[in-house]
Amino acid sequence: MTRSPMTTPGVPAPPGQAGWTACPACGWLLYRKRLERDLHVCPECDEHLRLDARTRIDQLTDPGSFTETVAPCRDSDPLAFTDLRPYADRVRDAARRSGESEAVVAGTASIGGFPVVLAVMDFGFLGGSMGVEVGRRVGGAAALALAQGLPLVTVCASGGARMQEGVFSLFQMARVSEAFGRLREAGLLSVCVLTDPTYGGVSASFATLGSVLVAERGAHVGFAGPRVVQETIRAELPRDFQTAEFLLAHGLVDRVETRAELRPLLVRLLALHDRTRVPDVRARAAEAGTDDADPTGWLGDDDPWDVVQRARVVDRPTTLDYLHTAFDDFVELHGDRACADDPAVVGGIAAIGGHRVVVVGQEKGHSVRERVAHHFGMPHPEGYRKALRLLGHAEAHGMPVVTLVDTPGAHPGPEAEEHGQSHAIAEIIMRSSRLRVPVVAVVTGEGGSGGALALCTSDRLLVLENAYLSVISPEGCAAILWRTAGAAPTAARAMRLGAGHLYRSGIATSVVPEPPGGAHTDPAAAARHLRAALLRELDELAGCDVETLLAARSRRLSGLDGEGARPVRALQPVLPGRS
Repeated sequence: MTRSPMTTPGVPAPPGQAGWTACPACGWLLYRKRLERDLHVCPECDEHLRLDARTRIDQLTDPGSFTETVAPCRDSDPLAFTDLRPYADRVRDAARRSGESEAVVAGTASIGGFPVVLAVMDFGFLGGSMGVEVGRRVGGAAALALAQGLPLVTVCASGGARMQEGVFSLFQMARVSEAFGRLREAGLLSVCVLTDPTYGGVSASFATLGSVLVAERGAHVGFAGPRVVQETIRAELPRDFQTAEFLLAHGLVDRVETRAELRPLLVRLLALHDRTRVPDVRARAAEAGTDDADPTGWLGDDDPWDVVQRARVVDRPTTLDYLHTAFDDFVELHGDRACADDPAVVGGIAAIGGHRVVVVGQEKGHSVRERVAHHFGMPHPEGYRKALRLLGHAEAHGMPVVTLVDTPGAHPGPEAEEHGQSHAIAEIIMRSSRLRVPVVAVVTGEGGSGGALALCTSDRLLVLENAYLSVISPEGCAAILWRTAGAAPTAARAMRLGAGHLYRSGIATSVVPEPPGGAHTDPAAAARHLRAALLRELDELAGCDVETLLAARSRRLSGLDGEGARPVRALQPVLPGRS
C-alpha cells in the first residue's frame, strides 16, 4: 500500500491539496472523499475522527427518514455570565461555527426500518457541554419516546456540564436522569452510544443510564478528565485510562464497536427488542405434531459416575456453542456496570423461533487457553451481578429468560470472597424466584452446588441426558465423607447423580435427549434437541400472566423436598433405538 507523505497532526493540508486532510492522530495525508467513504476513520491508524451531529445522523439512520424536532429559540444565560467574553457572545459564535442552535440535535428517524427517537450531541458546539437547553432537548427526546412508545437512541459527545450556567447546568443531570427513569419504568429500549469524548455531567447522567451502552472504538469516557485527575491526586494513570476498551474490561459498557459496526448493531438491537413481532405458537404446535413421549422408561439406567464423566467431556458443547447453533441471533452484552466483566458468564439478547429472550449461561471453553480465559466456567461475584443485571433487563422489556448451566461451582478464591460471592449468589437466587417473566433453565453439563443453583431457580428446569446437578462434586463429597477423593464414583452413585433422579424427584421438569454417546458426538443434533425443547417451554409459558407465573413458581420451589414430589411432565421424544 502506498502511503501518503506525513504531515504534522492537526495542520491543514498544504496549498494545492485542498481535497486532502491530515489525520489528527498519525499525521498521514488522507484523501477527503476516501475518508468520507471510510466513515471518517483513518485507514492508516484506525483513528475515529470526531463527527458533527448531522454526519452522525446520516451515518446511522435510513436515508431521508430523519425529521428534526424543532426547538423554539430560548436564550439561556441565567447568571448573565462573563469571563474573558460574555457568555451570550460565546453561544452566538458556537452557533455560527457549528451551524447548530445548540449542542443537541433531536428528532425522529428509522434505523433499519425501525422507528426511533434520536438525540445526537455535537462536540463542536461549546464542547457538547450540557446546559439548560441541552437538558431540555434530551429530556424532551425521552418524553417523545415515552409518548410514542419508541426506542430512544442517543449519541453522546461532551466535555461535561456548562460552567457558564452554574448550578442550573448541574441540575440538568437530575432532569435527564428522571426522564430516562421514566423510559426504564415503561420498559422502553434506550441505547446510548458513547463517542469521543464523553465526560462529566453527561457521562454521570443519561449517557450511562441506557438499557444498552455501546462505546465507539477509541472513545474516551469518564467522569473527571485525565488532566483534572492528575492535578487532583498527583497519580500516574494507566496508559489506556478511560478508553472504550478500558471501560469494557471493567464491565462499564456492554460493547465496543467500530464506527462501521454501529448501525448494524443498532438494527439488531432494535429487532431483538421489537415487541410487535410475536411468535406463531399455534402454527409451530401444528408443525411439531404430537411426538412427545414419557422418557422414564430409559432414564436412570446409566451409571452416575459415567454420567459425570460424560458431562465433563472437553468437547461437549458449551453455552457459546449453543448460542450460535440453537438460537437464531445473539447479541452479547458485557459487564456488571460496576467493576468487571466476568468471562465465566456470558449473556445477552437472543432470538429463537420468534421469541425474544435474555440468555445467561456459564462458559467453560474447550482448549486450555479458552478454559483459563473463562476461569473454567467458575463465576466470580461480578459474573453473577452481570447475570442479575440481565435479569433486570429481561423484566423491564418483558422478555423470558433462558439460562444454560454448566459449572463445577462458583469460584472459590479469596478475591471472590472479598467481593461478596455469597451475597451475589443469594441475590440472584432471590431475584430469579420473584422475576416477573418466565424463566427456563437448562443444565447442559455440570451443575455444581450453589454456583449452579444461581441460574437454576426457574419455572421449568430442563436437564440434558448426560448432565447432572449436585450439592457438591463427587470428589468433594468423597473427600469429606469417605476421607478419600478416590471414592468419587461411590459418592456419585450414593448421591444418585444424573437426569433420571432429577426427573423422577420432580426437580427437573423434563429431560432433553442427546445423540448416542453424548452431545459431543453430534453437536448439531444436540443443538436441535435443545432448540425444540426450549421452543416448547417458551410457547407454553408465553400465555401465563404474571400472578399465575409467580404463584406456580412458588408452589414448585416449595414442593422440592424429596417427599413424593412428581415431575410436572415429560416433553422429550425418545431417541431412536431407545425403548
